[in-house]
Amino acid sequence: MIEPGDPCGRLSRRRLLRTALVAGGAMTLGACAAPAASAPPAPPAAPQALRVLIATNEPWGTYHAEPLLAEAQRRGWTLTQLVPDLSEIDADEQVPVAVPGAFPEADLLVVTGAGDWPADCLAQLPALPVVASSLAYLLPQEAPRAGEVRSRTRTATASSSAEAASFRAHLGLTGEVRVVGSAQTDGLPARAAEPGTVLVLTSVTREDATGAAAPGAQLLLDSARHLAAAGRRVVVGLHPREDRALWSEYEISPVPSVRASAAAEVAIGIPGTVFPLVAAVGTPLVGCVDPALEVPDYLRAVCSAVIDDAAAAVAAVDSARPLAPDALTAAVGPIGGSAGRLLDVWGEAVVAGR
Repeated sequence: MIEPGDPCGRLSRRRLLRTALVAGGAMTLGACAAPAASAPPAPPAAPQALRVLIATNEPWGTYHAEPLLAEAQRRGWTLTQLVPDLSEIDADEQVPVAVPGAFPEADLLVVTGAGDWPADCLAQLPALPVVASSLAYLLPQEAPRAGEVRSRTRTATASSSAEAASFRAHLGLTGEVRVVGSAQTDGLPARAAEPGTVLVLTSVTREDATGAAAPGAQLLLDSARHLAAAGRRVVVGLHPREDRALWSEYEISPVPSVRASAAAEVAIGIPGTVFPLVAAVGTPLVGCVDPALEVPDYLRAVCSAVIDDAAAAVAAVDSARPLAPDALTAAVGPIGGSAGRLLDVWGEAVVAGR
């Protein structure tokens, strides 16, 4: 297919993309060259503008795509998240979204798991190449619709080797899952712990249409009260879908939890996707685990201690230590340049599919 507006009209989109990758990894394109064999090499031009659609297991969870926007914009790419409708999209949403019946033309579909929404989007977009990229933790159990996703997936990525093992099981994959790191570690804050400060990392108390909840809110609330009574300054890092009113008696961080963790002596919370990122900052972690909570073992492993009794919170926080380097590597993956590595894999999948 000739790219609309291509002044040369001679190179297919596939050849343009392949030229871009061969030229140096940054998806740069050569300017149109004369057909003569003796023509000099063409100078690099602007990056190829790929159009990527993203469908997540949390249908309206645009916070998973947001950390990738800066790198996409730097490359001239367009990222659009597919959502069932606009009911959960704020007026100031930074991530472009599209609803069924108005999905834009694209070069690639990225799914973050084998939930109903990603699988439904696959069915609506049968011609697009597909990459499966883990952008949030998933249980190491094959999902009911994993076969639909697996049959279309050209390549899969995860942030770390530990996350890759869970993602492989979730999708029922037998092949490689490429480890690329997490875009949220590309700009980690410098650690400057404030004495006596504990960051409470919440999950989601109530399940809604956007996604599931994690048991343990009461355990975490009770743990926070014990810590406050012991004289700790409690700062709350809210999950994007958590009920803010539950934590109104405490100081709520005005900045994202990873950034807030740099100022905390210890972080305590319900283990989730943010835990390895906080560990990467160097902040010790204590996990609050309700008996009904299911999380991958690697999220428990990033914790200095795991408690199921709020009365143990103060002692666990007092004795918490940072994660050992080898465990950090396994849980977090490579740090720095992760958004670029992820988008490189997406670009390779487009080239392979044309």
